[in-house]
Formats: sequence, structure tokens, C-alpha cells
Amino acid sequence: MSADHATGAERRARLADSRLYVCVDLSRGLPGLLDFAEACFAGGVDILQVRDKAAEARAEVEALRALRPIADRHGALLAANDRADVAVLAGADVLHLGQGDLTTADARSLVGRGMLLGRSTRTRDQVRQALGDPGIDYFCTGPVWETPTKPGRAAVGLELPREAAELRSSARRVGAVMGIDAGPGKPFFAIGGVDLERVPEVLAVGADRIVVVRALTEARDPEAAARALRAAVTAA
Repeated sequence: MSADHATGAERRARLADSRLYVCVDLSRGLPGLLDFAEACFAGGVDILQVRDKAAEARAEVEALRALRPIADRHGALLAANDRADVAVLAGADVLHLGQGDLTTADARSLVGRGMLLGRSTRTRDQVRQALGDPGIDYFCTGPVWETPTKPGRAAVGLELPREAAELRSSARRVGAVMGIDAGPGKPFFAIGGVDLERVPEVLAVGADRIVVVRALTEARDPEAAARALRAAVTAA
């Protein structure tokens, strides 16, 4: 189903089942990007985000539009980074925001209710805000380990995803006491330096979703690498 016709409910259902998320820039060129996306989706990637701080908006829109039929064929989600205009024009499923980007209210006024919103978090307070924000569909905790994709940003370690898992569980317990079925709780992804060897450490602190970059973008065989990552993150 194309993004033009996918409803917010359908996108949120896909998000609920999503475990593996990749961010990729435009450095490999459009043909290379499309080949990379095909391999990643075939290997089990659920969400692909185009994130390139050096790219012009037009290039991002064109890339996301070209990726649309590939994502649809695999039942996957496409994400834009930071820019609501790019997300809307490209027909993305997701707009991912940092702490200094648009507020949830402002983003919603531009993208509507049907598009998913994600938020990056680096502190316990930011995790609490994301959990309590009804306009945010998911959040990321990190960088768990230092990574060259976020130069100059200190790692938060495994403690933040651990706290996110505990806070989410606590919210579910409170809801149960009040007779409210909170379901599995708001999805969150561990991000930053996550690779195949580190997945067990992430799972051990209660995070069951991951965002990767180099583990796939630098893989000799992205499909095989994605398949291995998905098997690892769904092993628990």
C-alpha cells in the first residue's frame, strides 16, 4: 500500500512490529541507495531513514520518492529526518525529530495525525517527556556507544535504555492499577554504535528494538547483515 493511502493506524501497526531500523545518507548515489534499500528490506529492516545533514532538501525528497515503491513492496516504513517539509512532500511515513527540532505540536500542525513522529532522547527527563507525549509515536535512546555518525556527542551508555524500559514498565503497571490497558507501551529504539556483537547487551537492559548505521551501511552484504541483526534482536 502506498504512503498516499496508508492510514495512521496502518503505519502504527507496522511500527508496533518494527524491530530493526537503519539510517543512511545519500553518499552512495541514488542507484546505490536503491540497491542498498532493497537488500536491507529483504534482510528484515522495518524502517529506513534518509538522514544526510549535508544534502539539499530536493535531493532528500527525490531519494525518498524513489525509495517509496521499494518500501511498499516490502511492507516497510520510510522516515525523513528533522524536516517536516521533506517528509510531507516525499510522502514519508515517519518524521524523526531531535531535541532541538520542531515541537510535537508544531510538527503535527504540518504533517497531520497520519504521519508517525519519533524523537531522539539523551537523558532520563527527555525519555519521560517522550513517554508522556501523546503526539510522539516512538523515541530513540542514545547514543549508547560513541559513534562517528554523531561526532562530539558523548555516549549515554546502557543505563538510558535500561531506564527507558523501566519507566515504560512502570507506566504500564500504573495503567493496570487504574484499569487502563496500556498494551506493550510506547516503542523505543536503542541507537548509537549498536552492531551484531552488542545486540545481546542491548536486549539485556530491556530494549528490544535497535537503530543501526554502520552495521549495515558498511556491510559487504547488507542483506545478510540485516538478516543476522534481525535474528539477534528477535531472539529473546
